[in-house]
Amino acid sequence: MTKKIAFNLFEMNCVGHISHGLWVHPENNRHRFNDLDFWVEEAKLLEAGLFDTVFLADVVGTYDGYRAGPETALREAVQIPSNDPLLVIPAMAAATKHLGFAATFSTTYEPPFAFARRASTLDHLTKGRFGWNIVTSYLPNAARNFGLPDEVEHDRRYEIADEYLDVLYKLWEGSWDDDAVVQDRERRVYTDPTKVRYINHQGPHFSVAGPHLAQPSLQRTPVLFQAGSSVAGKAFAAKHAEAVFVGGTDLAAYRDNVADLRRLAQANGRAGNHIKTFASAVVIVGKTSKDAQRKAEEFEKLSSAEGYLAHLGGGGIDLAAYHPSELVEDILARENRPGRDRQPSNRRLPAGTTVGEALGRVTRFDRGPFFAVGTAVEVVNEIERWVRETDLDGFNLRQFLTPGTAEDFVEHVVPELQRRGLYRTSYEEGTLRERFFGAGNARLFDSHPGARYRGGANLDSPALASVSV
Repeated sequence: MTKKIAFNLFEMNCVGHISHGLWVHPENNRHRFNDLDFWVEEAKLLEAGLFDTVFLADVVGTYDGYRAGPETALREAVQIPSNDPLLVIPAMAAATKHLGFAATFSTTYEPPFAFARRASTLDHLTKGRFGWNIVTSYLPNAARNFGLPDEVEHDRRYEIADEYLDVLYKLWEGSWDDDAVVQDRERRVYTDPTKVRYINHQGPHFSVAGPHLAQPSLQRTPVLFQAGSSVAGKAFAAKHAEAVFVGGTDLAAYRDNVADLRRLAQANGRAGNHIKTFASAVVIVGKTSKDAQRKAEEFEKLSSAEGYLAHLGGGGIDLAAYHPSELVEDILARENRPGRDRQPSNRRLPAGTTVGEALGRVTRFDRGPFFAVGTAVEVVNEIERWVRETDLDGFNLRQFLTPGTAEDFVEHVVPELQRRGLYRTSYEEGTLRERFFGAGNARLFDSHPGARYRGGANLDSPALASVSV
């Protein structure tokens, strides 16, 4: 295998992200997340390790479905307290030259015009290193925080997101010409007004006049990340996404999902290789196998089953409240009230899974399916096997300790990947999109639906429909 493997550090601007209970570990610095130095130190470490991005997750509600309240999430620090992921990026960018930044922002509750300017600002400040993880927000508490009685129905959220992206493309790609900013001191003209235009978008969910307030950034549209395993989510990814976090219950499922995503992209008129695919990775590495196993046992001992249950119950279905012999799909059918989404964790469970089996699975700190514990050679053997057999492009590295997980990866795994020719030895120049797709590809590919608005074209035309086959 010759292709280079990409790695992102999976992060969140909070104490407890997805490794619940590990904040109590004496070597964990998660309590420092409110300190800007924490993020600058992490950015420097990741740049030294030649990571592609630091990927910042986010939620806009709390996990209050477990035991009918937020108490467990608060006590266990399950993604609360948490801060805005966008605001730490400028400081991290100032301390680095190459590291990319991908941050989560929801299309469901806040209007697109203000986010368009925020994203362009970040792309300017990072010199083209910004990516956006598109989510539609599933927590019931998030809906209540924005004045709604319950979640917006799942497929309707994707309909909203589709129009949201259409508005953003018009602002980012169509509102300003490349040469609109002339900075002509003699004529006292900073921007040529004939090269900036209103977008005058009128749709079922949004009405936006424009023009975009920010001049074109290096990428114009940030690199578009997305994760979605439902039919609507996969159709959305195939139309819009440039990097997708793929799910699955095992290696074979990942292989099928990657192939299906590339097929759907081609059905939407895009090239299959215009989407980079990533899987979540649990990597625990040591100088010896015994050392790695010791770390894993320590993490298992400190993990919090209550934290994982609170996380699972955030979607409004508290499996701990049901008899262990009940089937999960029966509960979902019963509890799938209008407006209420099915918690994504449950959708990844095989048919016939009982409540007891589900609880045993979700409360395991080492749940994979990609899980590698051992020496650098042993870990890289597994990384190489997965990439070879699934056609994945890379991984989102899950953290147990900060900065310990990334430090171990940089010290042990990176040199072994480099020895095999599977990892860069220096950064490629250019934007984040050029890192993923090659020099000269700083902007969206011509086949991407956002590119149709360049130069102000098609602003009055209906949005392209997604193709799902």
